Amino acid sequence: MTDNPAEPAEIAAAWQRERPGTPTDSIEIVTPIWRLAKMFADDRVRVLRAAGIDAATLDLLSVIRRSGPPYTLSTRELAGRTLVTAGAISQRVARAERDGLVRRASGATGRKSVDVSLTDEGHALIERSVDSVLSREAGLVAGLSEDERATLVRLLAKLTTDVRRRQGL
Repeated sequence: MTDNPAEPAEIAAAWQRERPGTPTDSIEIVTPIWRLAKMFADDRVRVLRAAGIDAATLDLLSVIRRSGPPYTLSTRELAGRTLVTAGAISQRVARAERDGLVRRASGATGRKSVDVSLTDEGHALIERSVDSVLSREAGLVAGLSEDERATLVRLLAKLTTDVRRRQGL
């Protein structure tokens, strides 16, 4: 692999040369999105490692923290808000509980219901972590003007909605 990957326009042109008629319109959109996603993901891993938290724990604690006081959600609500399976939530909660970041209690809606709350340590960790992550990511997009960011937000929302529709999601 080279240090300078081919530009999307070059990739599209090469496919047109090698396979005339191949639909290449998406390459100049999808390729930069994939590359940016990888750069953002790799950077986030480094920031999280420095903050002492992994992505799954950040996701779990963030969802509970964003719920507002008393910072408690049922495992069912957690599964719905994190887009992971109930089994994955169970594992995340067990690990976070073992690490002293959350506590579990019987839920108010029934005996099988389980509520998950942030501990003081979990609250402090998510406060530090979210500041680190969001400050870093704000810096990464700072090269765009406010108008450019607003336009990009609108276009990404439009594309996301259309892709979901086309995929039947």
